[in-house]
Amino acid sequence: MNAHKSTENFLRMVESMAPQYESLMPRDSVDEFLRYLGRYSVHSKYMRELSIDDIVPIQEDWELCLEQDASDAAAAAAPSMDAPFIENLRRADEEARQRREKEKSGGGGASSSSSSAESASSGAGATAGVDAKANSPSGGGQGQKTKQRVKCCAYKSIPTCPDSMNLTHEVLNKLAILRLNGGLGTSMGCQGPKSVIEVRNSLSFLDMAVRQVEFLNTKHGVDVPLILMNSFNTDKETKRLLSRYDDRHVSIKTFCQSCFPKLDRSTVTPLANGKFTKSSQDMWYPPGHGDVYTSISRCGLLEELISMGKEYLFISNIDNLGATVDLNILYYLMLNESSFCMEVTKRERQDVSGGTLVEHKGKPLLLENSALPKVLGDTLRRDKRFDKFNTNNLWVNLRELQRLVSVKRSLDLQVIARDRLAIDGAGEEVTCLMFETAAGAAINLFDKVNVVVVPRSRFLPVKTTSDLFAVQSDLFIVKHGSLALSKRRTISPPVPTVKLGPCFRTVEEYTRRLPFGVPDLIDLEHLTVSGDVHFRNHVQLKGTVIIVAEEGSHIDICSGSVIRDKVITGNLRIMDH
Repeated sequence: MNAHKSTENFLRMVESMAPQYESLMPRDSVDEFLRYLGRYSVHSKYMRELSIDDIVPIQEDWELCLEQDASDAAAAAAPSMDAPFIENLRRADEEARQRREKEKSGGGGASSSSSSAESASSGAGATAGVDAKANSPSGGGQGQKTKQRVKCCAYKSIPTCPDSMNLTHEVLNKLAILRLNGGLGTSMGCQGPKSVIEVRNSLSFLDMAVRQVEFLNTKHGVDVPLILMNSFNTDKETKRLLSRYDDRHVSIKTFCQSCFPKLDRSTVTPLANGKFTKSSQDMWYPPGHGDVYTSISRCGLLEELISMGKEYLFISNIDNLGATVDLNILYYLMLNESSFCMEVTKRERQDVSGGTLVEHKGKPLLLENSALPKVLGDTLRRDKRFDKFNTNNLWVNLRELQRLVSVKRSLDLQVIARDRLAIDGAGEEVTCLMFETAAGAAINLFDKVNVVVVPRSRFLPVKTTSDLFAVQSDLFIVKHGSLALSKRRTISPPVPTVKLGPCFRTVEEYTRRLPFGVPDLIDLEHLTVSGDVHFRNHVQLKGTVIIVAEEGSHIDICSGSVIRDKVITGNLRIMDH
């Protein structure tokens, strides 16, 4: 930030503006806002000094042992789940492991593990995939050290949840699902919440999220609630739409995240002259999804979930159509009594915005691309070793979160500054500052952290119409509100790269140019479309296809066209290639 190059100047400016902030927000919101600004002044300096030599790639089967004072470990070792339930899981897992070994050795039929999952055990033997010492931090006198573990593993290496109806029922009843629902559909030219955009078969993101949870509850006879974290941009419209789900087998709860004033970049003064109102909402902003931890606690929902017997919260973006409840991951986390888990996937070329997980000074660190100096960001993207990309599918132990929030009041997450143009109270255009945090940045605050490298099928974000093009195609099938990759897709990568030009940017223009829907993409590897291009019915795209209609020209891909490995330009009606 050129206007205040030093941390001291920035903090001095913030301190002088405190009375103005207090006139706009409640006291607790002011305190949280000032903490954001203070943390930004520290984090921005830290990020400017960070270099590629300071970080280490995270590999599968990566494991860290973190030393901490015994007094800190004692606080961290407070029971996060009831012991009998954990013993049940461990016995079930051990019996499942023995059964698999017996089957491999040709020892005959396997005994059911359901009995051990249905009754508590007073003692646990060796447990597959679990280190008992790691799960029992030792106490000790002053000055002693204890070790906590951070583990990264591939999804295929985690244990499979035993096939027991009772165990599955008990595991799922300790889960709540939270979808981040604060975003608008403006990036695709839509008004209102992004979650109401239709994705497949006339179903919106919100419809699909509800169907997923309803199917889970109905199939397993459980009561997993769906929680929506809204922003002031989406809260009213979302609540209005929820009545359509009244007859569904799913309990839906909502809360609204924080609301902060935009600041004039040159003076750090708020653009708003008074408290938040509908007419002044353009001068305010929601401070990113990292606000989820403080907001869910402040509204009382965290305590309510714990009182309901919920142990884990599965957090994901509502526009990630691959973010479904995975029973194996949940089971694995419960076995390990994990306090926090991040799902990462192998980074691909299109993963520009978002975060990369690295190791820094012996701890996991999420580097958000938007917070990095340009040189470091470019280097990180080019270096193929740093390939663990955050899906923002996060699993959080609720009791551990409650402990952290009660001790710290506000989690010390990295704060990211964004510049935007805005209109101030005098109607003048100014450059404003907005400060945000990312939910995944909490990974270095929890003990007993797990990182699971998941297949790309668990990361299907829809940020643009190019993403929409892929998920609306025959590459995927929809089942119970979830997307699954078609078995007809046999080539790599699982999802082709699609780049649609500005003429397709809005959903309205996109739909107008695809009146019969998306072409057959089963054998497509790469597609680039630029200019005034229209697709008719029963079109097939295969291999690498580039279609460019130069300014003033038009390309019409006629019905029945089959295009394979072609570059098409000009003013044409394409019948077949």
